[in-house]
Amino acid sequence: MIEIAIIGPTASGKSDTALYLAAKHGAYILSLDSLALYQEVDIASAKPSKEELLCVRHFGVDILYPNEAFNAAMFMDEYEKAKYAAVEDGKHLVIVGGSSFYLKSMMEGLSDMPPIGAEARSRATELVSSDIDEAYRVLSKIDPEFAISIKSADSYRISRGLEMFFEFGKSASELFASLPKKKVADGLTVYEIAVDRGELKEKIKLRTAKMFEAGLLDEAVYLSSKYGKDTKSMGSIGLKEAMQYIDGQVSRAECEELLNIHTWQLAKRQNTFNKSQLNAVFRGSKESTLQEIEKIFL
Repeated sequence: MIEIAIIGPTASGKSDTALYLAAKHGAYILSLDSLALYQEVDIASAKPSKEELLCVRHFGVDILYPNEAFNAAMFMDEYEKAKYAAVEDGKHLVIVGGSSFYLKSMMEGLSDMPPIGAEARSRATELVSSDIDEAYRVLSKIDPEFAISIKSADSYRISRGLEMFFEFGKSASELFASLPKKKVADGLTVYEIAVDRGELKEKIKLRTAKMFEAGLLDEAVYLSSKYGKDTKSMGSIGLKEAMQYIDGQVSRAECEELLNIHTWQLAKRQNTFNKSQLNAVFRGSKESTLQEIEKIFL
């Protein structure tokens, strides 16, 4: 069984590459995308279409409701399910997604953290609730390595990072490094798709336009009415900006521009994390990366 991972910034074409390889060479796909986990979040997550999901078996897609929480351990479980199914069915496995932090956790291992006390949890919750931007700045000073791997609006992970520091006096990165880890994807071969800055900005603009055309605003209205505005998924890029427009905080044009800006900022964080934290065996354009991966299937 061939097992690989494809990483790259959002809108780089990694999902299309994974689908092509899986369909051509008989592989299952494990999605490492924190928003694709959620059922009914279809447009904002840019997850594969229903036809594509029928064509190639996916793991890590549509496994939670939008008001349910998730963590890195869930991706570990999905990986083990995907690998078992691939082995049983005589398939290869392609891992793909923008949440490279989870890929790193799978490859290097995930630690069982000691319990967090009520005082530390309360301090972190109060800081995040009162000013999430300030909470992210504090986390960035305490633990820049962890902060760069998450979104600045990710209240759950910001809280977790602060809780660990308040409880143990050490950053999450220090704690993770000091505790025993369970590796589930040791030795995984990683390929990285790189895109020129100007080209990537254009791809992001095109993707944003397509999301609005597909009904992003309607999806946001539906999800907020069914699950509430305060669920974690509603704070994600795409849904957050859509809700700002729906609530009358910004114009339609401003909404689209904000989504472009925030997606570009995410792409830059992804590039930084991928270069510094993951050792890809090959890094190149979408076309050259595909050609390089194809060699291992010959």
